[in-house]
Amino acid sequence: MVKYERFTLNNGLRVLVHEDKSTPMAVLNILYDVGARDEEPDKTGFAHLFEHLMFGGSVNIPQFDLPLQRVGGESNAFTSNDITNYYITLPAINLETAFWLESDRMLSLAFSEKSLETQKQVVSEEFKQRYLNQPYGDVWLKLRPLAYKQHPYKWATIGKEISHIELASIQDVKDFFKKHYTPQNAILVIAGDVDVSVVKDLAEKWFGSISSGTKYIRNLEAEPKQLEARREVVTANVPVNSLYMAFHMSDRRSKDYYTCDLISDILSRGNSSRLYRRLVKEQSLFSEINAYLLGSLDNGLFIVEGKPLPSTTMELAENAVWEQLRDLQNTPVLGYELEKVKNKIESTMVFAEMSILDKAMNLAYFELLGNADMLNDEVVKYLNVSPEDIQKTAQQIFQLENSSTLFYLAS
Repeated sequence: MVKYERFTLNNGLRVLVHEDKSTPMAVLNILYDVGARDEEPDKTGFAHLFEHLMFGGSVNIPQFDLPLQRVGGESNAFTSNDITNYYITLPAINLETAFWLESDRMLSLAFSEKSLETQKQVVSEEFKQRYLNQPYGDVWLKLRPLAYKQHPYKWATIGKEISHIELASIQDVKDFFKKHYTPQNAILVIAGDVDVSVVKDLAEKWFGSISSGTKYIRNLEAEPKQLEARREVVTANVPVNSLYMAFHMSDRRSKDYYTCDLISDILSRGNSSRLYRRLVKEQSLFSEINAYLLGSLDNGLFIVEGKPLPSTTMELAENAVWEQLRDLQNTPVLGYELEKVKNKIESTMVFAEMSILDKAMNLAYFELLGNADMLNDEVVKYLNVSPEDIQKTAQQIFQLENSSTLFYLAS
């Protein structure tokens, strides 16, 4: 159970406070409700570019990390298709430094041609190194547009193409900042050796005067139901063949999400999981194979990916996966097998409650989902999934017409 208190500033900034006196540290985590799905089709990669720009200094603080390092703190961030999240960890006694830094860049981020050009080069180089020049690096640049035809999930967080970043202008990034980086589009969480009353004073002092901005209303194009199987074959200079299969599934807030998550664990969590045990150990068809969810806020994807052994044809590998998926559809999962993956998820969530950073990020995320209270209900939602739920959901999503399959062949 993660206890917290919540209050909202007049400018719309939601603030959650979790007191944990077992540590001398504190975390300031701020989640902005903006990700790659909020970009324009001809200006993709902006959410990730902005993550980099936010560390480029503000009008008042030219070097973001320097004052933080002086008080023993460190910071980082990440961007997804749904959110952008920044966090600072530091000794609790120096918490106000984190408030000062984070509020200042929300208020007055420095927009200069020099900073923009620097970060554009950094992101462009990341695009090349991680996505274009690395084996299998462009998988998501191919699999996403294969699975999605309308929804902006059809492009990866890095963007559709490198030119979108290279052509970004100062006005482009100013407009993006004004639209998304506002108090009412953010959730601030403070966790650690802190007092709620002190946090209230600091939040009001450092964030209270920032204008709420114009409310961003998200209006994304829904992805239509997939009615036929999609396939693509790619040949590249990679070590071995690889198979990727994507199935449309529910959104993160749906009850079915928990069922799908358990299905992915039944299939591939650990050496006793079905795909590893049957396709790697017993049948010797794959060298490795995994199943996982993207966990998207809107309707997401269930992914199965694996590397067949050189003696295994791609057709045989694909058919072997389908055999395991149909087994889930046709035969109810045994109670002990379902209980095993439930126990693993429960222990993972218990361990997450030992880290103030994990607690801060989770509180922010579940507040975005609708209410931070949902964090404390997560285990129950998993425990309530029945064998019948597993079978029903498998029957719904593992349909040929709902599949997008990518053969990634070694040249």
